[in-house]
Amino acid sequence: MSTHAEDLKLRLMTIELLRTAKRQYTYRELSAKTDLPVTVLSRYAKGHVLPNITRAKKLWKTLRKLVGLEIELRRKIHFNSDGYFDNTGIISNFNILRQAAHQALATFAGKRVTRVLTAAVDGIPLATMVSNQLGIDMVIAKRNKEVGVPAFLEETYALRDSGVTMTLYIPKNDIKRRDSVLIVDDIIKTGETQNALINLVRKTKAEISGIFTLIAIGEEWKQTLNLPKGCPVEVVTKINPPTRRT
Repeated sequence: MSTHAEDLKLRLMTIELLRTAKRQYTYRELSAKTDLPVTVLSRYAKGHVLPNITRAKKLWKTLRKLVGLEIELRRKIHFNSDGYFDNTGIISNFNILRQAAHQALATFAGKRVTRVLTAAVDGIPLATMVSNQLGIDMVIAKRNKEVGVPAFLEETYALRDSGVTMTLYIPKNDIKRRDSVLIVDDIIKTGETQNALINLVRKTKAEISGIFTLIAIGEEWKQTLNLPKGCPVEVVTKINPPTRRT
């Protein structure tokens, strides 16, 4: 997708978010929060004019803190007594996935991204929406080799404190040396799966453009990820790990 197309899509997304915010706040309240005149916000919301790309990015960052994705995600996270939560209502919620894809575009617009990579299975719905929004192909790392694929790249890693190993496979030619890969997943906790995806990208000799995830639990994952210096990690919402009951 061209930079011009990315910019236009982001500007339109910002107007959509502004209209959502207008249902909860007055123009005067939004003016105080965005440092933009009421008349300007009104013209944007009514579709009379679009903000330029610089203003759209700034407005998006402000508005997303007031309404939208992070608030909706936090409403759906409820840990049980064993310290787990059911993510079904998140990865199957079209509105959440659509907003997340918008945020991925807003974050990585203007950066070079040619492939989206995720791990089966829970990351697939989000990665599908993000790849559609960015207008690029998606690669799925699976736990089994698909019949009919002539060659694979694989990465084996140990699940922490379990004594169990996992292996992820991708078709060997799905990611090329010239690609720039965005790794997408719904949740990051220990970072082991995401680091396996990073290692798969390294084996292709492609570059890593960043990581995008809905939820990060705790801080442990930061020590696990072996990312290139300066590689961005975009997390929609960060939550503290629950205290497990004994």
